[in-house]
Parts: sequence; C-alpha cells; structure tokens
Amino acid sequence: MEFTLSGGLIVAIGGLGPALGIGLIGAKAMEAIGRNPEASGRILPAMLLGMAFAEAIAIYSLILAFIG
Repeated sequence: MEFTLSGGLIVAIGGLGPALGIGLIGAKAMEAIGRNPEASGRILPAMLLGMAFAEAIAIYSLILAFIG
C-alpha cells in the first residue's frame, strides 16, 4: 500500500474540524452541567451523541484517504 501526500492532507484537514467540534461540545456540556448539575442526565447523552456524529466525519475522511 502506498501513502501519498494527498492522503495525509485529507486525514489532517478532515480530522481538524471534528477535533475542534468535539472539544467545543465537551466544553459547553461541562459548562452546562456546572450551571445546572441536576440536568446532567439530559446533557450527557446529547453530548455523547453529538461527539459521535462529529467523530463519524473524521472516520469518513480516513476512509477517503485510504481509497484515494
């Protein structure tokens, strides 16, 4: 298998957005729990779902890097 510069760029750029998104999702969820600890049961599942969707975008870029 040969690795190219374009594959590396796809993974790097495709992982940057989801990484920032996951960081923001986690930060805002922790801020919300800090303000209203009783709502953590409703905040945490939504946070995990949002993180999973953001991570899926990074996985798509990894697949594109392997195909291309």
